[in-house]
Amino acid sequence: MLKSLVLGAAVAASALWIAPAGAGTLDQVKQRGFLACGTNPGLSGFALPDDKGNYTGLDVDLCRGIAAAIFDDPTKVKFIPLTAKDRFTALQSGEIDVLSRNGTWTQSREAELGLLFTGVNYYDGQGFMVRKKLNISSALELNGASVCVQQGTTTELNLADYFRSNNMKYEVIAFATADEAIKAYDSGRCDSFTTDVSQLYGERIKLVNPDEHMILPEVVSKEPLGPSVRQGDDQWFNIVKWTHFAMINAEEDGVTKANVDEKAKSTAPELRRLLGVEGDFGKSLGLTKDWAYRIVKHVGNYGESFERSLGEGSKLKIKRGLNNLWSKGGIQYAPPIR
Repeated sequence: MLKSLVLGAAVAASALWIAPAGAGTLDQVKQRGFLACGTNPGLSGFALPDDKGNYTGLDVDLCRGIAAAIFDDPTKVKFIPLTAKDRFTALQSGEIDVLSRNGTWTQSREAELGLLFTGVNYYDGQGFMVRKKLNISSALELNGASVCVQQGTTTELNLADYFRSNNMKYEVIAFATADEAIKAYDSGRCDSFTTDVSQLYGERIKLVNPDEHMILPEVVSKEPLGPSVRQGDDQWFNIVKWTHFAMINAEEDGVTKANVDEKAKSTAPELRRLLGVEGDFGKSLGLTKDWAYRIVKHVGNYGESFERSLGEGSKLKIKRGLNNLWSKGGIQYAPPIR
């Protein structure tokens, strides 16, 4: 009986997260007092809780940025850990306001699931990890290999496409979660583990002997990762999209957490618009005029988030590559605020 009561209370509590039908998502979030952000249960660099349940990572920063824009408080976020299988259902049902969970933007996910991706916060591609003792240097040498993969992901589909297009045979060993897949690989149940390259870096550091494993050079797919929202609420779509754009524009303009107050005194028109000193570009979003200032003040710009989550300031030490600004050899690019 006690267990039933506890479960009933949990269901009732989760129901409180969903405002009456017809209310805009921004209104729901304000009434509730916090943002419900669906994210990864634990992926280094993107969303990883510490022993106290505090989340950090690139996807986490996006949600904290949205909360900062709305509440002027980046802590007004509840992170809901979701499996790959449950993530889109949670968004469709209204359990969460935004899904920020290293999800690949695809045509079917928008057209068939009724979702909209708001942009790409990480340009990625699928790769393979193997043990160095296999003495191979290319994924083209994996003919006949057993490969661990997570079910219900584009990764599983790309794996089949790659081996078929190269006329290679393989044995797929699929698991419900990434954690199960990487543990199976580490125990020796398969020759290779495949997922997005960024995730390979994150999973490798969890292995018993990380230095005994290597990531092969081939990138066999396009994986534009980004947050998504439900279709039908243009205002909310714009808020999530422009939170990401504000962080990129801030990096372009050299605005950081440390200097944002000083930059707000600038006479440069683009800085004045970005930081809410000139014009009221938050009004059309349903936000205050200093919405972007709040994001940078509390969370930082895109480059700062990348550096501490994935870059040289992190354990992963992933190069910016495609995720550098367009002006620095990458393809991260944001429309102007004006």
